Amino acid sequence: MAENQLINRRLVKTAPDGVCISFQHINKIYPNHKQAVFDFNLDIKEKEFIVFVGPSGCGKSTTLRMLAGLEDITYGDLYIDGKFANDLMPKERDVAMVFQNYALYPNMTVYDNMAFSLAARRFDKEEIDRRVRHAAEILEIADYLDVKPANLSGGQRQRVALGRAIVRNPKVFLMDEPLSNLDAKLRVQMRSEIVKLHNSVGATTIYVTHDQTEAMTMASRIVVMKDGVVQQIGTPEEIYNKPSNVFVSKFIGSPAMNVVDCVVEGDKILLPNGLEIPLNKMQKQAILNFYDSAIVEYTSKISQIEKEIADRKYELTHPDYVKAVLDFERQRSKLSAKITRLTDKLHRAKQSERQETIVRLQEEIQHCREAFVKLTENFESVATVGDFAEIVPKNYQTLLETDDYLAIYNADLENLRQGLEYFRNVVAGPKYMLKFGIRPEEMYRDGGVCSSVSDEFAASVSVSELLGHECYVHFYMGKDDFIAKINVDKNFAVGESVSLRMDLRYVRLFDPYSEKAIF
Repeated sequence: MAENQLINRRLVKTAPDGVCISFQHINKIYPNHKQAVFDFNLDIKEKEFIVFVGPSGCGKSTTLRMLAGLEDITYGDLYIDGKFANDLMPKERDVAMVFQNYALYPNMTVYDNMAFSLAARRFDKEEIDRRVRHAAEILEIADYLDVKPANLSGGQRQRVALGRAIVRNPKVFLMDEPLSNLDAKLRVQMRSEIVKLHNSVGATTIYVTHDQTEAMTMASRIVVMKDGVVQQIGTPEEIYNKPSNVFVSKFIGSPAMNVVDCVVEGDKILLPNGLEIPLNKMQKQAILNFYDSAIVEYTSKISQIEKEIADRKYELTHPDYVKAVLDFERQRSKLSAKITRLTDKLHRAKQSERQETIVRLQEEIQHCREAFVKLTENFESVATVGDFAEIVPKNYQTLLETDDYLAIYNADLENLRQGLEYFRNVVAGPKYMLKFGIRPEEMYRDGGVCSSVSDEFAASVSVSELLGHECYVHFYMGKDDFIAKINVDKNFAVGESVSLRMDLRYVRLFDPYSEKAIF
């Protein structure tokens, strides 16, 4: 959407109360114009364990690195412990990061690796020793303090990396897929160790992983991401039981939720195998409410974008505006360059600990920022005089066709119009073509223990996977592969018929166009 892709022009706001970390409309765009993170918003309270989860390339590690100060924020505001943190150096943010590859110094002992950051900050030797040995006791690596990393196992190296973060007593722990290099058994063990560590230390923790099992077992809240966009934020229970869309429903859970096309007609859902699922009054009303709300939402967005397009066309072709833009860009460029120069000087002054110079540079930077904000505030009301028609491009049509903003707006407008037409056709039609979802463990053999179940249906086994006390039974629902997780201690033969029922309490419906959950 255009509001996610265009420049975020908001002014800096005050950090919300009672929040340890606040992401406000964070966007990341690389120099090649590739946008990695779109309008990321999240408030994190103290002592929360937040997990960013999603497939590779979804923007979770980029978001973590922006928090750590290892990546610049293109647009948006970041607050750490109530302080505006966009321009803070990594060492000024009071965060400690644990990397995927451990990042240990091979020529140093475990003790020296853990003590290194404290020594660099000129801590007293006794304090360094106290912190290192205390962290080593917590992590059960006290016997390895004189050993070098090459002589440690993967789990022990990971503990050293965690210990190096613990000794700093940071406000926030950042962990970027710290368990991905470990084998499956060790990952399970380290998962519980990290949760215990979080509970004992009490620091706010943000953990990045692509493994939904880690997310579900460790997090107090989960942030599910895809293609740089947040799909859903919630507790593990909320994410699992009430997925916001098809992606979340299939990404979270092992095996994933079964999703298949269906038809809703009257008070029943018709599945491809002929099974009819009854709808109650609340479910029928939820379908009507979903499409009524979608029509209102899309109509409003279309009106908003049409206004943006009209305003943009006026901006591009009005002489006074062109002059104002040129003046604004010239002044903004000068202020940005000055802030960059002063910031570089400030970093050098901090390294040499010249206190008077530090204070003076901080004041100059603050004045420049205030001037920058004032310049932005006054931009729309800049008064111009004189005839500046000669700086307006002669070919207005070419200008309109090549403007990046208009291209994005027009693409979004076309998508919204198509969506609005689709929703109106759905409401006008005699039946709904939707997507039906149910999790594998919500199908029972012989009815299970629940009274609210569907009619019995026969499933012809295509694959059977016996996992001790339970069996994954694969079968076809029309042309789609379905999985039922059955609590049995026997395997099924291919082609064998198994009688199943669905738990009607956990039936889910999704809109096929937006893929959003209806209920």
